[in-house]
Amino acid sequence: MAAYGLYSHIRSNRRRSVILLVGLFFLVYVLVYAGALVAEALSVNADTDTLLQLAWMDFLKAAPFATVGTGLWIVIAYYFHQNMIDAITGGREVTRAEEPRLYNILENLCISRGIVTPKLKIIDSDALNAFATGMNAKQYSITVTTGLLERLNDAEIESVLGHELTHIRNGDVRMMVVAVVIAGIVSFVAELVFRLWFYNGFGFRRGRSDERGSGAGLAVLIAVALLIVAYLLSFVIRLALSRSREYLADAGSVELTKNPDAMISALRKIEGRGELPGATSAVMEMCVDNPREGFGELFDTHPSVDNRVAALVKFAGGQDPGPIALPATEDEANASQIATPAGPWSEPEGPTSSPSGTMADPPGPWSEPAAQPAPGAASGPLSGPWGPHRGK
Repeated sequence: MAAYGLYSHIRSNRRRSVILLVGLFFLVYVLVYAGALVAEALSVNADTDTLLQLAWMDFLKAAPFATVGTGLWIVIAYYFHQNMIDAITGGREVTRAEEPRLYNILENLCISRGIVTPKLKIIDSDALNAFATGMNAKQYSITVTTGLLERLNDAEIESVLGHELTHIRNGDVRMMVVAVVIAGIVSFVAELVFRLWFYNGFGFRRGRSDERGSGAGLAVLIAVALLIVAYLLSFVIRLALSRSREYLADAGSVELTKNPDAMISALRKIEGRGELPGATSAVMEMCVDNPREGFGELFDTHPSVDNRVAALVKFAGGQDPGPIALPATEDEANASQIATPAGPWSEPEGPTSSPSGTMADPPGPWSEPAAQPAPGAASGPLSGPWGPHRGK
């Protein structure tokens, strides 16, 4: 059914997200079957059909354990994901007394919509970014960088906080945490099976290929194909979950603040300046912007800032100022003023003063000695050995 209006788009996106999460969970079972197929191919001498049937029986036995294991990972993420994210990013919780400006802006937004005010956290970084985390109302928190607070004005900060509040209101944060956990399991199992194959499979191919025949080789190829497809699909699902949500969060921020121009200028200032040092790809997927280079938008988890701004201009009536150049920070300015130390062949930084008070080059080991004025002679500097004398 087609979606009309912001809230119908949100409901439609939630339905699609649930379907995508079910598909992501299904990929775990695909990996379990692929692993069972590799194990049977490396241990049983049989044709391909027999190996596929044996692998299916192994899968039926292992599926309950895979379900419990995946559920356990989700429970761990439910209670401890914020601690893990803070450990990676260095985020720290702040109070109203520590950050009154930020706290008041967020509280005013929450009061206007009857939302429980989430916790506020700060990352000491020159990067310009923010993200929301949490699985329920007691856990929700919004983290911003010090660089964002220094470079954005109050209206722009309000727009960024409105963007993150929209993620919380729409259930995006909870959905992304679960998606990242399941996708992490898919990546872990895929890598584990690949390692087993590389460590044992090559020996199998060299030493026992004649004994096992072509059935085992074909079964392994099928398992590897399943692993590759599952890994790629998990990545594509994460992209699908992230991209559409950013457009809706931008629109939700404008709906909260009634200020599309502030959202646009905030995006233009954040553009290309949001990379958090040491942050994993999973953390960057939850940020306002996730700058990526090298593949255009093929593997981007976020739409480009140009596309997001174009959507705000088209549907919210904002004005695009274009890319915004920010002044250098104090640290950047100090770094640019640090002089490069002089090397043995570098030019001197400035002329030196001669004994007579004028400027002259310092004498080298093969230069002519400086002439000494005769008693009673007029004082004045003498030029080099081939230049005219100024004194008489």
